[in-house]
Amino acid sequence: MPTFLLIRHGENDYVKKGRLAGHIPGVHLNEKGRQQAQLLAEKLASAPIKAIYSSPLERAMETAAPLAEKLNLPVIPRPGLIETDNGEWQGQTVKALRRLKVWRILQQAPSLFRFPGGESISECQARLVAEIEALRGMHAPEDMLACVLHADPIKLIVGYYIGLSPDHFQRLSVNPASITILHIAEDHARLVALNYDPSFSLTPPQKPKPNLQSSIQKP
Repeated sequence: MPTFLLIRHGENDYVKKGRLAGHIPGVHLNEKGRQQAQLLAEKLASAPIKAIYSSPLERAMETAAPLAEKLNLPVIPRPGLIETDNGEWQGQTVKALRRLKVWRILQQAPSLFRFPGGESISECQARLVAEIEALRGMHAPEDMLACVLHADPIKLIVGYYIGLSPDHFQRLSVNPASITILHIAEDHARLVALNYDPSFSLTPPQKPKPNLQSSIQKP
């Protein structure tokens, strides 16, 4: 069945400052995020992607846009891929939320946690899996699909398909503008890559060569 490229959106100022953006409208990529989106597009320009789906939030749609331009495909917004509804925690800093007793539940037993005024982790995972299954049913087994969405949703999707307890999904890492690859067949699912950073290189940056002319001392 299809191979899913689960792409986290690029950096925005909420990510940079450690705030939960949730469903807040108007959260756009910052300069670094736009650069990350361009690099993603360059890395995936030759991939046999059949369709590009995205969370409808701006930061995800903007991350998908350069790739769509490269591949001459539309970005199809899918509400089922939207970020977890953080409810009353939306817009607050992680630093402040860590002081709350219930933060420990989110980290250690998330299957029991509900964001105040928002989704429970279990509801969010069920929504996301239903969306992935819907997309899977729309495509041929050999198709490759790009889905641009958010960190916790990607972790919850991966956790479900590899049999990881929802209470352990926080053990996974999904960085901004990373690519996670999940192949889902009729009788099994396989995690091909997790949190791949397109900017990663094993080659150390070269030191700039000295300017010989400037090193010559004037008499």
